[in-house]
Amino acid sequence: MAASELYTKFARVWIPDPEEVWRSAELLRDYKPGDKTLLLRLEEGKDLEYRLDPKTKELPHLRNPDILVGENDLTALSYLHEPAVLHNLRVRFIDSKLIYTYCGIVLVAINPYEQLPIYGEDIINAYSGQNMGDMDPHIFAVAEEAYKQMARDERNQSIIVSGESGAGKTVSAKYAMRYFATVSGSASEANVEEKVLASNPIMESIGNAKTTRNDNSSRFGKYIEIGFDKRYRIIGANMRTYLLEKSRVVFQAEEERNYHIFYQLCASAKLPEFKMLQLGAADSFHYTKQGGSPVIEGVDDAREMAHTRQACTLLGISESYQMGIFRILAGILHLGNVGFVSRDSDSCTIPPKHEPLSVFCDLMGVEYEEMCHWLCHRKLATATETYIKPISKLQATNARDALAKHIYAKLFGWIVGHVNQALHSAVKQHSFIGVLDIYGFETFEINSFEQFCINYANEKLQQQFNMHVFKLEQEEYMKEQIPWTLIDFYDNQPCINLIESKLGILDLLDEECKMPKGTDDTWAQKLYNTHLNKCALFEKPRLSNKAFIIQHFADKVEYQCEGFLEKNKDTVFEEQIQVLKSSKFKMLPELFQDDEKAISPTSATPSGRTPLSRVPSKPTKGRPGQLTKEHKKTVGHQFRNSLHLLMETLNATTPHYVRCIKPNDFKFPFTFDEKRAVQQLRACGVLETIRISAAGFPSRWTYQEFFSRYRVLMKQKDVLGDRKQTCKKVLEKLILDKDKYQFGKTKIFFRAGQVAYLEKLRADKLRAACIRIQKTIRGWLLRKKFLRMRRAAVTMQRFVRGYQARCYAKFLRRTKAATVIQKYWRMYVVRRRYKTRRAATIVLQACLRGYLARNRYHKMLREHKAVIIQKWVRGWLARTHYRRCLQAIVYLQCCFRRMMAKRELKKLKIEARSVERYKKLHIGMENKIMQLQRKVDEQNKDYKCLMEKLTSLEGTYNSETEKLRSDLERLQLSEEEAKVATGRVLSLQEELARLQKDLEQTQSEKKSIEERADRYKQETEQLVSNLKEENTLLKQEKESLNHFIMEQAKEITETMEKKLVEETKQLELDLNDERLRYQNLLNEFSRLEERYDDLREEMALMAELSEKKVPLDMSLFLKLQKRVTELEQEKQVMQDELDRKEEQMLRSKAKEEERPQIRGAELEYESLKRQELESENKKLKNELNELRKSLSEKSAPEVTAPGAPAYRVLMEQLTSVSEELDVRKEEVLILRSQLVSQKEAVQPKNTMTDATILLEDVQKMKDKGEIAQAYIGLKETNRPSALDCRELNEDGELWLVYEGLKQANRLLESQLQSQKRSHENEAEALRGEIQSLKEENNRQQQLLAQNLQLPPEARIEASLQHEITRLTNENLYFEELYADDPKKYQSYRISLYRRMIDLMEQLEKQDKTVRKLKKQLKVFAKKIGELEVGQMENISPGQIIDEPIRPVNIPRKEKDFQGMLEYKKEDEQKLVKNLILELKPRGVAVNLIPGLPAYILFMCVRHADYLNDDQKVRSLLTSTINSIKKVLKKRGDDFETVSFWLSNTCRFLHCLKQYSGEEGFMKHNTARQNEHCLTNFDLAEYRQVLSDLAIQIYQQLVRVLENILQPMIVSGMLEHETIQGVSGVKPTGLRKRTSSIADEGTYTLDSILRQLNSFHSVMCQHGMDPELIKQVVKQMFYIVGAVTLNNLLLRKDMCSWSKGMQIRYNVSQLEEWLRDKNLMNSGAKETLEPLIQAAQLLQVKKKTDDDAEAICSMCNALTTAQIVKVLNLYTPVNEFEERVSVAFIRTIQMRLRDRKDSPQLLMDAKHIFPVTFPFNPSSLALETIQIPASLGLGFISRV
Repeated sequence: MAASELYTKFARVWIPDPEEVWRSAELLRDYKPGDKTLLLRLEEGKDLEYRLDPKTKELPHLRNPDILVGENDLTALSYLHEPAVLHNLRVRFIDSKLIYTYCGIVLVAINPYEQLPIYGEDIINAYSGQNMGDMDPHIFAVAEEAYKQMARDERNQSIIVSGESGAGKTVSAKYAMRYFATVSGSASEANVEEKVLASNPIMESIGNAKTTRNDNSSRFGKYIEIGFDKRYRIIGANMRTYLLEKSRVVFQAEEERNYHIFYQLCASAKLPEFKMLQLGAADSFHYTKQGGSPVIEGVDDAREMAHTRQACTLLGISESYQMGIFRILAGILHLGNVGFVSRDSDSCTIPPKHEPLSVFCDLMGVEYEEMCHWLCHRKLATATETYIKPISKLQATNARDALAKHIYAKLFGWIVGHVNQALHSAVKQHSFIGVLDIYGFETFEINSFEQFCINYANEKLQQQFNMHVFKLEQEEYMKEQIPWTLIDFYDNQPCINLIESKLGILDLLDEECKMPKGTDDTWAQKLYNTHLNKCALFEKPRLSNKAFIIQHFADKVEYQCEGFLEKNKDTVFEEQIQVLKSSKFKMLPELFQDDEKAISPTSATPSGRTPLSRVPSKPTKGRPGQLTKEHKKTVGHQFRNSLHLLMETLNATTPHYVRCIKPNDFKFPFTFDEKRAVQQLRACGVLETIRISAAGFPSRWTYQEFFSRYRVLMKQKDVLGDRKQTCKKVLEKLILDKDKYQFGKTKIFFRAGQVAYLEKLRADKLRAACIRIQKTIRGWLLRKKFLRMRRAAVTMQRFVRGYQARCYAKFLRRTKAATVIQKYWRMYVVRRRYKTRRAATIVLQACLRGYLARNRYHKMLREHKAVIIQKWVRGWLARTHYRRCLQAIVYLQCCFRRMMAKRELKKLKIEARSVERYKKLHIGMENKIMQLQRKVDEQNKDYKCLMEKLTSLEGTYNSETEKLRSDLERLQLSEEEAKVATGRVLSLQEELARLQKDLEQTQSEKKSIEERADRYKQETEQLVSNLKEENTLLKQEKESLNHFIMEQAKEITETMEKKLVEETKQLELDLNDERLRYQNLLNEFSRLEERYDDLREEMALMAELSEKKVPLDMSLFLKLQKRVTELEQEKQVMQDELDRKEEQMLRSKAKEEERPQIRGAELEYESLKRQELESENKKLKNELNELRKSLSEKSAPEVTAPGAPAYRVLMEQLTSVSEELDVRKEEVLILRSQLVSQKEAVQPKNTMTDATILLEDVQKMKDKGEIAQAYIGLKETNRPSALDCRELNEDGELWLVYEGLKQANRLLESQLQSQKRSHENEAEALRGEIQSLKEENNRQQQLLAQNLQLPPEARIEASLQHEITRLTNENLYFEELYADDPKKYQSYRISLYRRMIDLMEQLEKQDKTVRKLKKQLKVFAKKIGELEVGQMENISPGQIIDEPIRPVNIPRKEKDFQGMLEYKKEDEQKLVKNLILELKPRGVAVNLIPGLPAYILFMCVRHADYLNDDQKVRSLLTSTINSIKKVLKKRGDDFETVSFWLSNTCRFLHCLKQYSGEEGFMKHNTARQNEHCLTNFDLAEYRQVLSDLAIQIYQQLVRVLENILQPMIVSGMLEHETIQGVSGVKPTGLRKRTSSIADEGTYTLDSILRQLNSFHSVMCQHGMDPELIKQVVKQMFYIVGAVTLNNLLLRKDMCSWSKGMQIRYNVSQLEEWLRDKNLMNSGAKETLEPLIQAAQLLQVKKKTDDDAEAICSMCNALTTAQIVKVLNLYTPVNEFEERVSVAFIRTIQMRLRDRKDSPQLLMDAKHIFPVTFPFNPSSLALETIQIPASLGLGFISRV
């Protein structure tokens, strides 16, 4: 399509404007070829006739579509020209508040003159690791790209920052260096990155000054090389400086200042150390008062001086050297005040004893007379002799200023050298990134030598830039295999040749400087003669013969020749330099050493800038005067060499360009001056980049992106399987001119304007589709409206007709109702008359019949009561007779039964004494015992039944007696009532007669009363009506009052509830803050602990290096030395603490010795008893072993053979005896533990950290490392912090606490006394029990000995006899004990009965088990017999005799395990190694129960607690914790490992709580689990240590999953199109963003969900607590939401309506995942609320005030900065979407100005929520846990 065809009606164009540079206008008619004018309409509505240039016929520039305005990359614009670039920058800067924009490979940075929150560490983290085109333009993106290319390509990089003074070059360079320092860190503890940043204050103080354009303008150029090692960490840096402006030292223009350091010195003159400098105010020195502006608003020079000195100290410049620097600077100030007096026109002198000169000489350490002489004279040398010539006053003044500038330049170079020394590293540099902060193109009203050098440098940089851009374009074309055609671009090599070639400007300048009488005029004439009319770039001004014009790449610049020769010669008198070299001040001669030895040698000029170079020159060996010759090398020559060196460096690196733009000259924030911006855009090469891009194919699309964007322009038949062929086919139809596009290998290349044409076609197609959709929808809406109106009309008709019908029906009903009322009223009158008569008749009948009925009733009542009395009397007599007979019978039965029982008892006693009887009946003894038991049960049951019957009979008797008594009383009362009733009847008869008389009188009075009643009734009705009205009013008042009270109560309740909710939330927030602060401190502690380990390893490495005599980094050595000193101090503190503990132990021992020795004697007596019991048990055990041995050896084979009855009985007896011995042994252990606990109870109670116990523990710890480790652990847990003490002492609280402690101590002392008394009583009781147990043990031993001597048949009888005797004695004992208290005896009897019942039940169970085992034994014996018979048939008799009898294993009964694991002390390391260090989580999690290592460790701790071995407990817990830390340090990046040990650590912590013995935890246990509680030690301190360890593991788990999820989030949540076709792909520039089309390697939302499923399944598999899983899921969702929102806020291309829809869908998928996992109540959904609201913000309407109100109420989870940022970034993808207006954004800001929220823009993606570990008891029984052989723990055994 031809370009002219685009100029149609309504097309928008740019026209030149003198004020706004470019103005927008709209065509009012189509352009036709040949038209000389265009009819335009400006934006303000004014019509304009625009005339075309008759020569060029050039049409005005077309304006880009609105959809492309505000793009991140200027090369993405379809029309690439100056007005489009300017407008795009203006829109981004003013409307969107975006200061950075890409222009191809260039980052354009506009100075906002305002602090923006876009440089924080969160922003750095957001840009770290991202591709350059994926995020919004930023200086951090350029720095990240350079860092990434350095690591990827292994090629050095450079960042070239240029621009005018005040454009922000220095700040941009600082931010770039800060990014490198933050992202890479340093390779050692030398903190090189801090030193690199610390060099900025120093260089700003000595190289920056206030100008009319900038308060902190850099007056020199610098190139900083930041060195990196092979791991790309900062190891050092090096700085090169260029063209220092020395003339500023001696001269400043109006409203400008000298270098900052001079004013800082004057502001600090009153400091004691500066008194010797004899400084005053800045106005008192000639060199600092010329500008008339000694103060910068908002800058404190004294404070800046302190910062400068701190930076010098950090960089290793000692205090003496700092004072030397300040002496030299002060000397320069005093030198400026030196005045001269003219003698004549050719000579001058200095006044005698001139104070400024004397101060200068004192500070510099030189002779006054000598310096005074050479300031007024100079030496001239000829071939034969030397002359001393006086100089004029003007020459002397110039020489003084030249000397001051030369001294300052030398000092500047010396400081730069020392800074480089401080930044230098001994480690070999692998690569570097250079940051060039250099002046931009300058043009002023008067341009001199400085501007010439600056513009020369910019010409060289622009040439390098052009070549780089051209090279990149060529590489892109060749990569895509597009025919390469030469692109015409501006080559400034002719301009460079004009300046630096042979007979160029610099060459002629140097030649003129060598001429004895060379002047600026003669040099100008040589320039005219050489270049005028010969070089098109060189011109001569019309009105001047002392100036020349050069056509630079940016603009024409006119240079004044005056001063060029003087500034190029560097005329400093050698005699003055020699005086300074002979100074007594040692530092001064260092400045004037040979330039070859300096790092950045400086050439001084009288009034120019100083170029600095690293090019070393050969040392001179010749005449002393040769130094003077070298010193006179021209400034231009040196600057040219330095510039060539810089270009070589830049050409050897990959450059990155940052162009800083100054938006206005008044430093107004966010104010854009189009004229100034265009000047700088032309000067900095941005427009040249645009022109080079526009010359070829600037717009580039991948085939997939083109297909996605312009799919609407294709028909279904055009879509092929191959995207490339589809795009080719479509483009051939859409664009007929094939030169307008090219098909590359992976991209389509378009000429300028073609994308706009395609966008126009796309918009037309979409507009037509929209019109069709609107037509259909509007028709549907109108049809729907018509149907709704029709239905409404029908409904109205229906209601009207219904109303009329209801009115007619109402008339009919009223007519019928009137008839019915008349009928019923007439009936009512007749019926009332009839009822009155009938009622009177009925009353008379009722009175008569009632009288007769009452008489008959009284007669029947008397007869009935008489019968009842007779019945009860007769019954009482019969029952009395029956009870007497029954008692007699029962008494006779009792006597008879007692007689029979005595006979039976006598018989039983005789039988009991007869041993022979038992021998005969031993076979049926078990049955008899059972029968006896049953009889006892039956007797008990009979006894219970009889007791129940007796109780019921007694109750019945009592109730019957009470009933008879009540009946008798009732009869007596009725008799009295009957008598009274008879008398009343008589009186009633008399009363009836009297009443009949009164009746007549009453009737007469009735009429009068009725009349009064009628009147009263009327009055009453009136009164009632009044009362009702008052009552109604009162009710209304009451209701209103009640309503008011209810409302008030409701308001109060709501207010209180709100306050309660707010206070609760605030308390929860405070708790979470405290928890978070604690966990952060814990994290910091773990980091420092790891750092300590690393330092220890580094120290070991340094020791090895020292043995090898390798040179050390001095800063690292000092750091390590400091750390060693700190460790030694800590060790000394630990030693002092141990000494103090020993003293406390000695004092406690002394106190113990002073106590009475009674308790010690008792304990000694008890220990002796215990030893006797142990020895007796040992003897019994030995006897048993000997007996077993003798039986196995001496017994006959037939007796001891397996299966023989005697053998079985003997083995069973031996087994039972051995079990009895085990039981006794356990009892002895229990007694021992009780004795120990009694001993501890008598003494003051102490924990494991008591002084005595601690000392004993310490004495047991032979290893010093173990002592230190244990002490550090106790110190960390017990030591109060100094901060807590300070907080406690506020408002006198410490005194109150002290008083409270005194009262608490008194209370504790009284409690201790009472406890002591109770413990003594308990000790006495226990001693008695010990004595009885000893006697019982003796009896048991005797019985055992007797039983062993008896034959097997008699053993059962003897044991039964012993048991009966024991129970009888026990019964008699308790009868005597409870003889005085029958209630206790009854309770004892009841408990005894219950015990008997339990024993019977156990006996029945055992009998069933025995019968079952006997049956099994018979079956097995039968099988064995059959096998033996089969074997005997095959064996000869001789073999049978010779075969020895094999020993038979006697199986022991299965023990009842106690849930403990026993291991030896020396196996502890093996246990930790196999269970922790070498354990594979995958195998354990899959094959074994979750938390198995935790259970095993706790069971080992239980056994150590059971043995009361505190050393073993402490050692095991310490080893466990340290081993877990080692595993996590070694495999801390593996999610499964971290999850596994987090789960096991939490389970171990829960076990310590569950079995701690505390009531709060025991209530969750079973009875069996409560038996497994720890008995000896309180491990609360270790629970805290384990809790801290769990917190550290949790934080490490969060970091691991964050590292795994981080690469997936942006791609899956933002870039991937989950809903295909919704998001349109916009045109992009050179910085291509990541494609949203899912490739094979990109992450999608499904990738994130799969990863979440993997995390969840692993945690569930490891048995992690459900509450902890919820917290992990909440943290994961927070990371997803925070990272997604942060990227959304930093990517303009993502802020659109369609992207909001994609985000909403992705969030819904995450919520669905939460529902599937039942995690909706985990709080994870709430963490996504900011992201959800941001997506809603992208989708809602953004026009009216109502929309603003809705947005403010909806986005309560977003901060004001985030809301405004999203609105600023909102970018339409289609033309139908509208941009957010600036007025709407300001409305939002006004509405949100009162909201108090964080000013931070990004969410803290590194934030970790505080974790809690809710108690989760285990239902698993410890005794059931089996240890698999795969763990290799065969050396431990279950107990």
